Amino acid sequence: MDERRFDNLRFDNRFLAQLPGDPETGPGIRQVEAAWSRVQPTPVAAPRLVAYSREMADILGFSEADVRSPAFAQVFGGNALLPGMDPFAANYGGHQFGHWAGQLGDGRAITLGETLDAQGQRWELQLKGAGPTPYSRSADGRAVMRSSIREFLCSEAMHHLGVPTTRALSLVATGEPVVRDMFYDGHPKEEPGAIVCRVSPSFIRFGNFELPYSRNDADGLRKLADFCIARDFPELQGEGESLYGDWFATIAERTAVLMAHWMRVGFVHGVMNTDNLSILGLTIDYGPYGWIDAFDPDWTPNTTDAGGRRYRFGWQPKIAYWNLTRLAHALSLLFNDVLPLEEGLQRYMDRFVEADRDNVAAKLGLLEARDADVEAMQTLNALLQIGEVDMTLFFRALSKFDAQAPVVAQIDVLFGHAFYDEEKRAQTLPGFADWLQWYSERLREDARPAEERRARMDAANPKYVLRNYLAQEAIDLAEQGDESRVIELLDVMRRPYDEQPGRERFAAKRPEWAKTKAGCSMLSCSS
Repeated sequence: MDERRFDNLRFDNRFLAQLPGDPETGPGIRQVEAAWSRVQPTPVAAPRLVAYSREMADILGFSEADVRSPAFAQVFGGNALLPGMDPFAANYGGHQFGHWAGQLGDGRAITLGETLDAQGQRWELQLKGAGPTPYSRSADGRAVMRSSIREFLCSEAMHHLGVPTTRALSLVATGEPVVRDMFYDGHPKEEPGAIVCRVSPSFIRFGNFELPYSRNDADGLRKLADFCIARDFPELQGEGESLYGDWFATIAERTAVLMAHWMRVGFVHGVMNTDNLSILGLTIDYGPYGWIDAFDPDWTPNTTDAGGRRYRFGWQPKIAYWNLTRLAHALSLLFNDVLPLEEGLQRYMDRFVEADRDNVAAKLGLLEARDADVEAMQTLNALLQIGEVDMTLFFRALSKFDAQAPVVAQIDVLFGHAFYDEEKRAQTLPGFADWLQWYSERLREDARPAEERRARMDAANPKYVLRNYLAQEAIDLAEQGDESRVIELLDVMRRPYDEQPGRERFAAKRPEWAKTKAGCSMLSCSS
């Protein structure tokens, strides 16, 4: 392999250098009293590049020729290392579905190293699906093509939507089958394997701090906290409990902003365990996620959560608060007085209310959101749910509403395509007419040019989102050897707020056949 092709990458690997490591190496399953374990990716038979993010490649300094070279697939398929790479898996715990799960760790994610780009920004390069680690428990450490496509596409789609997120550099087919029981029904089968290279300034999660707390390891907790603040929050100054308090409040505020973004675009994470919440307030770990089609605050994409619906769309801000309380408990070992932690939790609530109010103003095209406007949005959401209306289509069409024209005549023209059920459309028509009449009067109060309002609304309400059925169509084709839809979807999602003439089919509501098709509505955690 010609390593000179990638000699722009410089690794400093601070996580390994500054935090205690596992004295044992290799993938053998074990309890680890350290922050990380060295482990090598397991080579695969025939790594082949399927797709890559040109934006992320540019940031890291890769040219198209670099990415298209056989050496790139070898490195990011787990078969080779570049100078300075020092692979490891991180150790953390977590609360899963509300219950403490103990040690979890990177069961199939292996970090290759930390590199700095030309602007000095730190990026951790991590392979997901690269083989077993000490934290794999009974699993094989691999990932299938279907889940890898979903993670690759969604990481980049969320970035272009303006939602804080980890990124994806590449999607590499391994040339090897992986056995999975997708429906957990006792019928496993072979599926094509793949590896995603995930990229983030940090992959530290709430659960990284919960594990040392659970072991009453105050020294380990403090070392991790000091490291995280110094590396990932360099803007924070001070010392002792004052610094820790500012740090927790910053985490809380970033989490609040993230939740508001999810609610704005209709994204449902599906597995909001504490090990799946980023300390940086990024969307992390794309498992059984989904986008709201017909507006329903009670919808979850996760079949594992179908009974309790803990991670339903409408509960996400509440669950984030619950997760933050778990983090606060873990960090309490660093404090003599819990008041700073309580203040941080209050900062979460205040910041979410503020961000949610900003969402109302942006989505409705208002200069500011008054209390009455927030109440009106709640009324609208209730109508959308009762009427079984597509959230993305409705809000995108709302920017075209003419406050000077008769209301009733516009309902079918603008919003008729967004209803999933004709009977419910007729049932809620009077309610929508009343709401739009209020909206018409409210817009006239704002006295801003209609084009300015529409531009603001179209910048907050995407036309294109990565609906589950769109991802599944790309997966089905890829599994048959046609990967062109993955590339096309990636390109569509680069400009989610633009009209993109000729690509209207990617902005259509979920077709009826997709309502019950596997992968198009709810998904399992199998990957």
